[in-house]
Amino acid sequence: MLFAVIFTDVPGKGDVRTQYMDAHLEWLEVNKEIIPIGGSLRSEPGEVPKGGLWIAEAETKHDLDALLKTDPFYTAGLRQEYEILYWSKANPSRKALI
Repeated sequence: MLFAVIFTDVPGKGDVRTQYMDAHLEWLEVNKEIIPIGGSLRSEPGEVPKGGLWIAEAETKHDLDALLKTDPFYTAGLRQEYEILYWSKANPSRKALI
């Protein structure tokens, strides 16, 4: 199943994001088959991110929830909250590289 995961970071924790960025990127690389698209969300370019967005593919919502709790950003306390939503592509046959 396809999912969109929207994260909100704890305000004022940009230092945690910086400190754990390398570990987070390594974790995403290990899990690239499940989370092929991910990135930060900002109000303006160059600002400290307020959160993040993933597009993911997993067997179940529970499986994805368990996986995201192993992300270094999550275990370091950066994430304030998150929401896992079922996602349907508007054109399922279209493949896109971002």
